[in-house]
Amino acid sequence: MEIRDFEAADRQELRELFTWASEGSPVASLWGDPESEAAIYLDPYLDLAPESVFVAVAGGKIVGYLTGCLDSSKFPSEVERIERAIRTYRLFLRPTPARFFGRAMVDTLAAAIRREPTASDFQDSRWPAHLHIAVAADARGTGAAAALMDRWFARLDENGSPGCHLQTQVENARAVRFFTRMGFTPIGSAPLIPGMRYQDERVHQQAMVRPGEPT
Repeated sequence: MEIRDFEAADRQELRELFTWASEGSPVASLWGDPESEAAIYLDPYLDLAPESVFVAVAGGKIVGYLTGCLDSSKFPSEVERIERAIRTYRLFLRPTPARFFGRAMVDTLAAAIRREPTASDFQDSRWPAHLHIAVAADARGTGAAAALMDRWFARLDENGSPGCHLQTQVENARAVRFFTRMGFTPIGSAPLIPGMRYQDERVHQQAMVRPGEPT
């Protein structure tokens, strides 16, 4: 297993991995349009923070990747990236995405009536960095994910980062266990993610944080 920096030539292979790496999990697909979803959760990192992207390679093939950002306040928010994708790909005019966003509006309205929070961006100067990680199903249990995280932690330490956060789903028990082993701790409530479903059930956001190494 080799962990190395992202190279421009990796882009297409990462795009392909993005479309199927999360199969079977709550984040397998948001609204069934991998191209627009990659424009939110993959492309901005390759374009704006390539130095914080790492890949795991086995047998000459990329089997996992980690995308990150040292300072979330200087990176387009998830809401901004989603809004841009909606406009660029005209998602409200596509049947499957339109159903997702219709359901999301219903979820949001129902939560507002009940005065319950819904998922949102995480902003806290104590944990300014953030990451996303994906590993192919056949590479899980090989140490690829932990090795990617260790390389990311080294980057954080090299840059004196005070801490890092991530957002996963309560229902993604495997991911929560992994992040806990890597030193992350759940923080805050677990609000509903409007529109998202896993096995026909609603899905809830879980923020997790990890402080940086003392200097």
